[in-house]
Order: sequence, then C-alpha cells, then structure tokens
Amino acid sequence: MEENSCCGTRKTHRDEEQYKKLKNRLNRIEGQLRGISNMLDENAYCPDILIQVSAVNSALNSFNKELLSEHIKHCVLNDIREGKDEAVDELTEVIRKVMK
Repeated sequence: MEENSCCGTRKTHRDEEQYKKLKNRLNRIEGQLRGISNMLDENAYCPDILIQVSAVNSALNSFNKELLSEHIKHCVLNDIREGKDEAVDELTEVIRKVMK
C-alpha cells in the first residue's frame, strides 16, 4: 500500500472505491462548511451555527475513523509483516496527535 519516494516521503495508494468513499465524505464536509459560512453571512442565530459546527466536527471524526481503520488494516499490517516494527510506534504517535 505504501511506498517510499525518492525524497523519502511516504504515500498511500488507495483503490478506486476507497478513494471515492473518502473523497465523497470530504466533499460533504466542505459543503457543510460553506453552509456555516452562509449562515454567518446571513446573521443566523448563534446556537444554530454551533449545532452545524458540531455536525462538521462529527463528520470529520467519522472521516478520521475510516481513514485510520484503513491505515491499520493495510499500511500498518503490511509494515509489520515486512518486519518494520516501528510502524507500531508511528501508529501510536498518530493516534496521540489525532486524539488531542
């Protein structure tokens, strides 16, 4: 799933279905953010905006869960199978950062 490029950065190659699924989620979140911006432009009631912001936060959390799950199932598992035990340390660090 992952490969090292000539400059040492890692990339993940996703299948078409996974890519579309993640991209659709992000597009919906982007639409929600535009909606919040419009609400602000229209002087919407603060609690109404706050509820929409909460919905965006929830959508982003769901996106993260999906991406993390795929990362563990493919990237981390492949690295461990190849003897790259540092993948566990990397995963632990990513989880720590995501859960701030």
